[in-house]
Amino acid sequence: MSGLRWGAGFSSVGRFVAEIEAAEAGTGKLRPGYVLAGDEIFLLDRCRAAVLKAFVPPELRDFCLSDLDLTSTSIFEVLDRAQTPSLMAPFQVIFVRNVRQLYTRGAKKDEFAALDRYFKSPNPQAMLLFIADFLRIPADTRRMELDDKNRFERLTETLGAHCGMVELARVSEEDAMRWATAKAQESGLRLEPNAARELVDALGADMMLVSSELEKLLLYTSGRGRITLGDVETMVLSAKQRTLYELTDAISAHDRVRALALLQGLLNSSDAGEDAAIGHLYMLARTFRQMLVILEKNVRDSRAIWQALWQGFRMPPFAADDLIRQARRYKSRRELTRALRLVARADLELRSSPPDKRLVLERLVYELASEPKPSAAVWATTQLSFET
Repeated sequence: MSGLRWGAGFSSVGRFVAEIEAAEAGTGKLRPGYVLAGDEIFLLDRCRAAVLKAFVPPELRDFCLSDLDLTSTSIFEVLDRAQTPSLMAPFQVIFVRNVRQLYTRGAKKDEFAALDRYFKSPNPQAMLLFIADFLRIPADTRRMELDDKNRFERLTETLGAHCGMVELARVSEEDAMRWATAKAQESGLRLEPNAARELVDALGADMMLVSSELEKLLLYTSGRGRITLGDVETMVLSAKQRTLYELTDAISAHDRVRALALLQGLLNSSDAGEDAAIGHLYMLARTFRQMLVILEKNVRDSRAIWQALWQGFRMPPFAADDLIRQARRYKSRRELTRALRLVARADLELRSSPPDKRLVLERLVYELASEPKPSAAVWATTQLSFET
C-alpha cells in the first residue's frame, strides 16, 4: 500500500507510523508527544496499533501502557505519571483521552504552564499521545467547518507547539476504494472495480464498516480469486438495501412500471426468492415508518436526520438524502399511514400461506405506487360543492 498516493488522513497516519517504526529501529528520533487530531476511528486504531507493536510488549502491557481520561484525571496527574520512571518497564506509553477538557471554559493557564514546563525537559523514556477526537476533519481539509478550524488552530498553537500533529481526516471514497482493493490484493484476491465502488458507496465510506465487511467478503470468496459485484450485493446488507430504496423512490413518485420492474429485480436477485417476501415487507414497513418520522419532524437535510431517528432506527448514510426527498413527496401523514396499512395487510396475507407470494408483493407495490383514491367523505364533500 505504501506505493499508492493517499489523501490527507492516510498520508498523515503513514508519516506517523513511519516515524514510530524508525524510532523503534533506532534510525529515527521519537517526539515526546503527539496529538491525534480528528474523529476518524479507523485511522486512530491504526496509530494505536503501530505504537503498541513498537513500544508495548504484551508481557509488559500492564506496566508500560496507560489510558488516562481528562474527565477523571487532571493534566497534572498525567504529567506526573509521564515524569515518573517505571520500575518494571523501560518505556512508557500514555494515551490521553478527552483532550477537550483543556479547551473548555476558563483560561487553563496553570494547565498549559505545566505542559510547557514538562516539554522543556520531557522524560525520554515516555511518550504522550493526546487524542483530540472532538473535531471533525473532512477528507478535503479546505472544507473544514469554521468551528473545527478554530479548534484545530488552537490545538496547533498549544499542544502542537511541543508535539507532532497527526491529522485523522475522514477518508474519501477514492481512498476507501484504493484501500479495499489493496487489502484484497494482499490476501490474494482481486476486488473488481464495480464491487469496490458498491462496497464503499453502500457503507458511506465509513472505514470501520468497510474494513469489517471486507473481512467477511475475503472469507466468503476465499479460493475463488476475485470479489465481484454480486458477492458484495449478497454479503453486504447495505448493498441489498440500495435496491429497496430505489423501489421506494419509484413508489413515492407513483411510477408503477419502474416500481414493478425493481420488485422483479429484487426478487430475482434474492437467494431465497419468494421465501424472502416477509423480509422485503419488513424493510418496506421500516422505510415507510422512517419517512413518517421525517415528515412529522419536518426534517429537511441529512444533518438533522440523525437527531430525528434514534439509534437502531437509522438508514445507511448513502440513503439519507434520498429518503428525505421521498418523504417530502407525501402530502400528509394520512398517505404514509395508508402505505403502512397496505403493507400490514400484505404481511397478514403472506403469513396465511397464499398460493403465489410473488403475486401478493406485486399487488402491494402496484397499490403503493398508485395515487390514493379519495375517501367516501372527501368524495361526498366534493360532489356537494359541485351541486351547489
